[in-house]
Amino acid sequence: MSSKTSSASSRRDLPPVAVDAKPKWTPLKVIIWIAIALLGGVSWTMLAIVRGESVNAVWFVFAAVCTYVIFYRFYSKYIERLIVRPDDRRATPAEYRADGKDYVPTDRRVLFGHHFAAIAGAGPLTGPVLAAQMGYLPGTIWIVVGVVLAGAVQDYLVMFFSMRRGGRSLGQMAKDELGRFGGAAAILATLLIMIIITAILALVVVNALGESPWGVFSVAMTIPIAIFMGAYLRWIRPGRITEISIIGFVLLMAAIVGGQYVAATEWGQAIFALDRTTIAWYIIIYGFIAAVLPVWILLAPRDYLSTFMKIGVIVLLAVAILFVRPVVEMPAFSIFAAGEAGPVWAGSLFPFLFVTIACGALSGFHALISSGTTPKMIEKEKQTRFIGYGGMLMESFVAIMALVAAISIDQGIYYAMNSSSAATGGTVQGAVAFVNSLGLTGVNVTPEMLQSAADNVGEESIISRTGGAPTLAFGLAHILHQWLGGSAWMGFWYHFAIMFEALFILTAVDAGTRVARFMLQDSIGNVIPKFKDTSWRLGAWICTAIMVAGWGAVLLMGVTDPLGGINTLFPLFGISNQLLAAIALAVVMTIIARRRTFKGLWVVALPLAFVTVVTFVGSFQKIFSSTPAVGYWANHFLYRDGIADGSYVDFAPGADDAAKLAAAEATVRNTAVQGTLSIVFVTLAAIVIAAAIIQTIKAFRATEVVDREDPAVPSQRYAPAGFIATSEERALEKEWAALPEDQRPERGH
Repeated sequence: MSSKTSSASSRRDLPPVAVDAKPKWTPLKVIIWIAIALLGGVSWTMLAIVRGESVNAVWFVFAAVCTYVIFYRFYSKYIERLIVRPDDRRATPAEYRADGKDYVPTDRRVLFGHHFAAIAGAGPLTGPVLAAQMGYLPGTIWIVVGVVLAGAVQDYLVMFFSMRRGGRSLGQMAKDELGRFGGAAAILATLLIMIIITAILALVVVNALGESPWGVFSVAMTIPIAIFMGAYLRWIRPGRITEISIIGFVLLMAAIVGGQYVAATEWGQAIFALDRTTIAWYIIIYGFIAAVLPVWILLAPRDYLSTFMKIGVIVLLAVAILFVRPVVEMPAFSIFAAGEAGPVWAGSLFPFLFVTIACGALSGFHALISSGTTPKMIEKEKQTRFIGYGGMLMESFVAIMALVAAISIDQGIYYAMNSSSAATGGTVQGAVAFVNSLGLTGVNVTPEMLQSAADNVGEESIISRTGGAPTLAFGLAHILHQWLGGSAWMGFWYHFAIMFEALFILTAVDAGTRVARFMLQDSIGNVIPKFKDTSWRLGAWICTAIMVAGWGAVLLMGVTDPLGGINTLFPLFGISNQLLAAIALAVVMTIIARRRTFKGLWVVALPLAFVTVVTFVGSFQKIFSSTPAVGYWANHFLYRDGIADGSYVDFAPGADDAAKLAAAEATVRNTAVQGTLSIVFVTLAAIVIAAAIIQTIKAFRATEVVDREDPAVPSQRYAPAGFIATSEERALEKEWAALPEDQRPERGH
């Protein structure tokens, strides 16, 4: 605990540290909420029932926003009263363990930005774009309904329970609640899954920035800008959040605009036009440095900075949709919704839609952030609802906007961009022949159409630009240029979106690496207690190096994968991510049961049951399916047998025999790794879920409360609970601001 906080704790004349006033209902408030509910109901009716020949994209915005605000106001409050029961008179770990490195009381607005930036990685951008293959309705329902009933609930509860336990990691909480065997399985699963998730996030960044000097320059510039912001808040103008926010935003815009001109110079091309392998190595080095530096120097200000761009672009897109009112080109259910041989990704609608769209609806990765950096930085307990539940709703809105961007472009262009080069041959003529052979109603692609689309965005070709990011950029440019700038600006908006996506995703990599370090320190600390001390620099460096080496190796494997890293690794990413969500929900269910708050158990048990069925069915198909496009082992045996009988030459047309053999051998190796990991992940998840069910049943039979929270420490600081302070909170803030400087606690960074 800092000396200033300690000295403050001895005084008895401080203002109150909590506001107890409850919101009052007025006739105007009742009318507003009825209007929101009616607008939401009409929007869902237009999307799901009426539809007609065409659907306007504005209904997606209204349906999503109305659902979000209703569930945030009522359902999250219900969870807060029934299960969470926060007490702002209790100090959070950021206060009673403040060390200036990992435990740092952080302004709720900055922390919301950090948390949102950390959780919102590749998933909400790429998953919905890929899932559009099935039509717009299944993805829309899962994104919106899934987040309010599952994803936001998981994030909120994991964050709160971790905070009450001193910021303990998910794996450590599992060990405490599930016993030695179940806890060990949970720790091993979270560590392995974290490696896969971080590697895939980094791989999407590599694919977006490869040979893009504009993007590399702009993303690189966010690092010195963030360091300047951290120093500004720490030493130059402490606590001036609005001031540094404006400065940071201006610098970020300058970096984005400047990147266009740097990319046009010879020296810019020489320095920043990097191949994918080189970018991968730079990201690996960056991940290590970001994870060992104090959180206030780079991680928190950089994530807060990138949030300006993330939320700003998504809000800009939402407003543009209201003005442009684009018509949705994709049907509610496509012809691929009934099979498993889609051109974008293989697999049936159930369960693979629910693992293709992970982030944005329900994501296990969020549980690691919610039990990693964020709970160590929260100022007051009531802020967990705004940051945890509210932050996840914001990410879900990102996913909806990504889906709308994808379904608003011509279907033929969508499939030409997202079908593999093996299907299209990587040429305009091949793409035309392939897309027209799919049997899509009303689709007749021509070479002129595809070449014109590429010319409009300043690219030589848009054929087989897989992974989702280029399609999202194209859709965003397609909508925005109709509102701002006209056709001449479409190329600018496209490249702006590519850079925006790279920045969006990279922030999840640095936070994920730091969380992975915490997890490994907790795990090793069970054997060597010294490692549990997160302020021990040597231990932090050792654990960071181990985890970075793990996800770095998978990243390099994906970069050099003959079948395309995204194509082969994204299903593993989705399933492992949802298995991790099942583990997180199982741990939370156990905690709730052992606290004997049984009335709230269904809040967690319902999404746990659903995600368990989804992930286990998906894992079973990836392991045992005889279809090579679906099953890892089927693909493995296909290539292995091809090497044995010499037919592997068919797998890499156009290459020499040595290159074909090397590609086939790499595919055999990679599919074996992926298939083995699928078996390991589902086995570990089954052990954890079984242990959680056993502990929950025991809690029903027990008569005493079992709670492993840290002892309560009285708080000596105050901060509002939500983004905008209420009148009562503003009045109390003035009381704290009126204290002499030496009586105030340190300002949140």
